[in-house]
Amino acid sequence: MTATPRLVVHRDKELMAQATAARLITEVVDAQAARGSASVVLTGGRNGNGVLAALAGSPARDAVDWERVDLWWGDERFLPDGDPDRNVTQARRALLDELPLDPARVHAMPASDGRHGDDVDAAATSYAAELAVAAGPFDVLMLGVGPDTHVASLFPGLPAVREEKRTVVAVREAPKPPPTRITLTLPAIRTARQVWLLAAGEDKAKAAATALAGDAEPVDAPAAGAHGTARTLWLLDRAAASALPPELAS
Repeated sequence: MTATPRLVVHRDKELMAQATAARLITEVVDAQAARGSASVVLTGGRNGNGVLAALAGSPARDAVDWERVDLWWGDERFLPDGDPDRNVTQARRALLDELPLDPARVHAMPASDGRHGDDVDAAATSYAAELAVAAGPFDVLMLGVGPDTHVASLFPGLPAVREEKRTVVAVREAPKPPPTRITLTLPAIRTARQVWLLAAGEDKAKAAATALAGDAEPVDAPAAGAHGTARTLWLLDRAAASALPPELAS
């Protein structure tokens, strides 16, 4: 079962970040009330980090029992631990270091100087094994949408976007630096109860229009293949929604 995409268009990227942070707090609180804990997949990039910064500044964040939240990542740059370009490093700086998290429930993807060394395939397999022992599906999985329609580190035409079985794979020769990465695959993304796709700025307008056109193939437009079992939500600002047909952007 897949959810038909729903669109929410905000005035600007700042308002989008604040509204998304508020929405996330609500969903996490509801998940904890229903199941005792919550599982969230974070995304990097300017929009993902903008949401984390907005969450850091929200007094409502204290409504969440952060010790009962599992945090995962949709992808990661395969760089040394603490590298400023790693998504987990940026997330810690934007928000995580301020929260009373259970360290055992912060599931960072392996670094290139970790126990697997520079073996990115072994690192991806290790993360897949960690994911396999987690209880239940993700409650909310957030993805930034790139100008080329990539999500996580699933880039158009690369082998990772064609993966049909494995949940986590290595990526080589990514068109954005650094070229070596680890990513969740579409089969893993599609297990989430809710998938939220974030896009803000004029440079994302064509990507949003392509992915939401209804006839795009995931291998050519990976964002078109990202959907949740209960809800698929596109969170846009007006600039990113500017190329959508009126019936979608309203």
